[in-house]
Order: sequence, then C-alpha cells, then structure tokens
Amino acid sequence: MTFFEGARRRTGGASLAELAVVVGIASIMLAVAAPDLHALVAAQQLRTASGDLLGAITQTRAQAIARNARVKLAPRDARGADWTRGWTVFVDRDGDRQPGPGDEILQVHGPVPEGVRIDFSFTQSAPPQYIAYNGAGRSSSDMGGNASRLGTLSLFHGAHVRRIKINMLGRVRVCNPARDDACDGVEAPR
Repeated sequence: MTFFEGARRRTGGASLAELAVVVGIASIMLAVAAPDLHALVAAQQLRTASGDLLGAITQTRAQAIARNARVKLAPRDARGADWTRGWTVFVDRDGDRQPGPGDEILQVHGPVPEGVRIDFSFTQSAPPQYIAYNGAGRSSSDMGGNASRLGTLSLFHGAHVRRIKINMLGRVRVCNPARDDACDGVEAPR
C-alpha cells in the first residue's frame, strides 16, 4: 500500500444525503432571516439618503456664510419637485432657481436608492422647491429680504421614516418620529 492509497482511505467526504441535509437547513435559516435582512437594508438606505441630504444642506449653509451670498439647494428634475432624482448645491447668479450655465455649481448628488421617497413641506412649498441660505447662514427665500423659509423634508422607505427639519434660523437636524419628540411632518405614504 502506497502513501496516497492510505490517505484516500482515511479521508472521508460528506455523502449526498448529508450534503442535502446541510443545504436544507441553510435554506430554512436564510428564508427566516430574509425579511429581517430586507428591513435592515431599507433602514440603512434611508439613513444614507438622509445623511447625504443633510450633508448637502449643511454645505449649502456653510458656503452661504463663507461667500456672504445666497446659496441654494434644489432637486435635479425639470419641474424642481422630485428630490429622489438627486440635488444640486449652487450659487444662483441668474435667480431662476435652477442651476444653469451662468451659475456656480458647488455639489451634484445623484438619485437616492430605489424605494426611498422624499416629501417637501416648507413655507412656499409649491414647485420649484429649493432650500436657500443667505450670507448670515439663515434659511431664506430666494426673493431677497429676510423672509425665512423653514420646514421639513420627510424621507420614507417602507416602514422607516427620517425627517430633516430646518428652523427659522436655518439650523438643521435629523430626527426619527418613532423615537424623537417634535419630529412631525408629512404622513408616511400608504
């Protein structure tokens, strides 16, 4: 008997029946865990989208203060109402509320993950929607003057909700209505 023949006899593999049992148990465990995994992914996508939008709002405010000028954040769709398609931070030199050739583009963000929905509830909520900050870092209307523009952006993904609230001074915060007080906003879609 050679070394290799002895090694072959001593090594045993799994039989087809044993392998089928292991695959069956793994399938059952995966089927039980799949709904929780989907909810976990949806919650993470919502946290990421709200964090990205919060970062864009914070950048808009910081750039307005640094430039001592009005800086805007607007959705990237033609009507100016669908935030899920992404957004642009820009200095609106021509005053048309949309980023264009004469404007200085500071940041462009692409679409949010599929399934995330964003609703806008601000003073003067009619499209085109935008968030603007003046040189003092206060939320403002793009029509000039000192009229503040406060409100809430509500983000939804399945049963998960996050809200981004901007107060009349321009301060911004993220809240979760399931656990935070004073986190009201648009009702979740049914």
